[in-house]
Amino acid sequence: MPTKRFGARYGRKPKKKFGQIEKQQRAKHKSPFCNKMSVKRVAAGIWICKKTGVKFAGKAYTPK
Repeated sequence: MPTKRFGARYGRKPKKKFGQIEKQQRAKHKSPFCNKMSVKRVAAGIWICKKTGVKFAGKAYTPK
């Protein structure tokens, strides 16, 4: 789980929610341009398709 780095701080529920969001944002997503699983998050709300090189804006945690 990616929230092990927080140790005993912050409580169980916030860490669980943070872990779900972080897992979702780091996953590869489907590109709206070429329909391949090649979109990665560059920064909050900025996404790039690794296949075509197109940068586009989306939501903070998912490109939809």
